[in-house]
Parts: sequence; C-alpha cells; structure tokens
Amino acid sequence: MGKARLAKFTIGAVVKHRLFPFRGVVFDIDPVFANTEEWYQAIPADVRPRKDQPFYHLFAENAETEYVAYVSEQNLLPDESGDPVRHPQVREVFERGRDGSYKPREQRLN
Repeated sequence: MGKARLAKFTIGAVVKHRLFPFRGVVFDIDPVFANTEEWYQAIPADVRPRKDQPFYHLFAENAETEYVAYVSEQNLLPDESGDPVRHPQVREVFERGRDGSYKPREQRLN
C-alpha cells in the first residue's frame, strides 16, 4: 500500500456517493482502508476502490432508509443541496449551523 494522504472531507461534511443515490454526514475518518477483507472482497471488482485512500464513516440515508455507510474518498462528492440529513444519530452527534453545516456537539464527561 502507498502512503496515506490527507482527507478531502472533514468531520461534519455533508457528502453524496458518486455512483449510488445516497448521502450523509461524515462522523469518522480512517486514513486508509480499515474494514474487513471480507467486506472489501464483497465489492464488485469493477467498482472496488483502492485501499490507500481515506475511508469515511457516514450517517447515511437514501430515499427509503437511514444507515451507517463506509465509503472511499474516490466515491464521494460534496453534497451542496443544503437539505438537512434526516439520519436520527446526526442530531445526537452534531449541531446544525445557520449555514447548514454540521459541527460536533461539545462532549461532556459524566
């Protein structure tokens, strides 16, 4: 594998998939692929992403449902719709700014 590079998207960024109809909010970033080999091999070879790039954990949604997705940087684009993301965990982790951006909520220890 090659050298890890800086992530293009930040925590709280709203992104959409380049090929599939879903979008979401970034809640974590792996500098390189960090999922199972079984997961990786389940992706069809013709669309399987490189491992030597950032991978993003998303609170994701499509027209039917909400879920958590793990997506390579090469398959993400900025979502500039300005629409809020309806995934229920977004409100637990982030605050939405007046400009539509998402900022992590302040974490408090109990």
